[in-house]
Amino acid sequence: MTTTSTTYVALLRGINVGGKAKVPMQTLRELLAAIGGTGVRTHLQSGNALFTHEDTDPARLAEELHQALADELGLDITCMVRTAEDLRRVVAANPFDMTGVDGSRFLVVFLTAPVPAGRLAAIEQADHTPDELRAGEREIYAHFPDSIRNSKLAARLTDRGLGTPATSRNWNTVTKLLELADA
Repeated sequence: MTTTSTTYVALLRGINVGGKAKVPMQTLRELLAAIGGTGVRTHLQSGNALFTHEDTDPARLAEELHQALADELGLDITCMVRTAEDLRRVVAANPFDMTGVDGSRFLVVFLTAPVPAGRLAAIEQADHTPDELRAGEREIYAHFPDSIRNSKLAARLTDRGLGTPATSRNWNTVTKLLELADA
């Protein structure tokens, strides 16, 4: 009987930022291998990893990685695992025309659950011009033409603001992760 492996992308929230929640990429690779991941690779130092696994449940893999990080490093880190196919969908479903858009000022906010419509409806987008957002399935697309750092809208696209776990990646990182997943 032949088993097939699925390619996954792991997204860890808030690691290696400002000296907090330090997770060496070598340790992340080792932990993913310990939970059965193969072909493990990391991208950047900010909690992006690619791997294959025989398990077909990304939520279970995210929980296993979360537990491994807690056991090994004593850290409570939100982990999201998406299939390469789902990441492909995220890129293809981008509702923005990316012509002339700086990918470092365009975020995809990944969520563990469907986009909380009530929370998004409460955000008055007119109050945040020129920043804008659009909802996807389990992600929010947001463009910050002036700056992400000082954006009041960006500050609302967090766990607290959305009422569900969230982690963001800029468009350059998202498309690079897809390129690596497809390699």
